[in-house]
Amino acid sequence: MKNAYESLLGGKQGAIGLLVLATLILVVFPLALDTFRLNMVGKYLTYAFVAVGLVLCWGYGGILSLGQGIFFGLGGYCMAMFLKLEASDPESTKIQSTPGIPDFMDWNQLTELPMMWQPFHSFSFTLLAVLAVPTLLALIIGIAMFKRRVGDVYFSIVTQAIAAILTILIIGQQGLTGGVNGITDLKTLLGWDIRPDSSKVILYFVNAFLLLGCVLLGRFILTSKLGRLLMAMRDKEERVRFSGYDVASFKIFVFCVAAAFSAIGGAMFALQVGFMSPSFVGIVPSIEMVIFAAVGGRMSLLGAVYGTLLVSFGKTYFSESFPELWLYLMGGLFIVVVMYFPNGIAGLWESHGRKWISRIPVGRKVFGQAEAKPRAPVAKAPAKQPVRELETTP
Repeated sequence: MKNAYESLLGGKQGAIGLLVLATLILVVFPLALDTFRLNMVGKYLTYAFVAVGLVLCWGYGGILSLGQGIFFGLGGYCMAMFLKLEASDPESTKIQSTPGIPDFMDWNQLTELPMMWQPFHSFSFTLLAVLAVPTLLALIIGIAMFKRRVGDVYFSIVTQAIAAILTILIIGQQGLTGGVNGITDLKTLLGWDIRPDSSKVILYFVNAFLLLGCVLLGRFILTSKLGRLLMAMRDKEERVRFSGYDVASFKIFVFCVAAAFSAIGGAMFALQVGFMSPSFVGIVPSIEMVIFAAVGGRMSLLGAVYGTLLVSFGKTYFSESFPELWLYLMGGLFIVVVMYFPNGIAGLWESHGRKWISRIPVGRKVFGQAEAKPRAPVAKAPAKQPVRELETTP
């Protein structure tokens, strides 16, 4: 029981941090925000899946991937394909030239559903594809790169190139993917209408619980022997390799886990927002996702969630309040974080928050340390009497 407590929750401090995050996203936000704003927070939390995966991949594994939008987009497209097929039943598309196929296919003069779309009539297959397709692509990239010991900046450049190629491919194949507009007008999930406010609230909670589950899984990985090996590989890769460990296999594994997390976020984005487009696959969104992890702290799973919320809130607030200056304000925010808080929000907490909390007394205890108990008075030994010489009588 104690081992499970340490591995899943990270001990007392980890359990408190996870409880605070869960209270914030499961209680505070739903009570304090209206449905529109809550749905926006739900969209932000879908990005947090990517940031949590980057903590594993980049913070602990030392693998900076600038193409996580690839896996976010693939997971989203897999879910959007199922939703689009459900919304394209013959009754709803009877005005088309070819009823029963998505509208963008009809616009591009396709007369039948392409073979690659056929399996997505099944929801079970779709759930499997959401995880399998991005993870398989990450496996192929990992084997091609890490087995040849390609890393550091070269790996980052390769992932950027793959993100650009995939974006161009999606836009170019308009009849299969919807092109630059993406897959839109998603209505139902297994007959359940996902558009009303009540459905958005339910999807928000599903999204939040899945995110907390990914955080717990990430903690389990980091507190295991694999987590210690990842940190050792990040700092002294050659020493770990000379110790007899297959460094490439560990890198491939953590890269695939980060890809799976990103794919779950993409699938929930398609459900939460109601569309999926290539604008979430390219280089720019991938770099934004790295910024989420950097602002929150690339060594903290919980910090990655807070960083995602902070940057996304800032982006929304600045764009609404200062539409002509918001890009400059966002750039200033990133510069300030990099210059003055290089370890992100989590580093700020470690350096200042704990010291401040430790000074707050609660009862007879203080956060972080117990109040010193008064000691019982120690009885003093009686003072020694001076030794007098014996008087002698004459």
